[in-house]
Amino acid sequence: MKVPVLLALLLPLAVRSLMFQPLDCADIYNDGSQPSDVYRIYPAGSLSPVYVFCDMDTDGGKWTVIQRRMDGTVNFYRGWDQYKSGFGNIPGEYWLGLETLHLLTLRKRYELRVDMEDFEGREVHAEYSSFFSVGPERKWYMLHVSGFIDGGAGEKAVQAPQAMT
Repeated sequence: MKVPVLLALLLPLAVRSLMFQPLDCADIYNDGSQPSDVYRIYPAGSLSPVYVFCDMDTDGGKWTVIQRRMDGTVNFYRGWDQYKSGFGNIPGEYWLGLETLHLLTLRKRYELRVDMEDFEGREVHAEYSSFFSVGPERKWYMLHVSGFIDGGAGEKAVQAPQAMT
């Protein structure tokens, strides 16, 4: 009799874990604090999972890393199609992809944090705390940011491109 009771208690947990489809790293963090690592998110819905690196440590954690460059092992000199779809090695250096960024920022309000380190190991950052979004492809994935907070990098760390005419 104890086995059916145990199964009845575990079944809701199993169903919930199968149904949990996080939109971003904040959803993963809020579901139960996790270490910084590679996780699967669903910015385009259940049929299109995407792997990302989640930074669960920097400035309170919950950051979905959209670009990661560490040692030059991935060439970032790429064409439009690769910047649209993403490239690289998720545990190492990668670019998430413009289309994924657009889909993410359609569904939720985000902040943008840009962390940089120079060749002498000095670290700075720039943060846009009010708004961060990426427009659709038909508008050239236009970047929108506001609410600048200086972490030593200066406001020109991230510049939205001029609208193309």
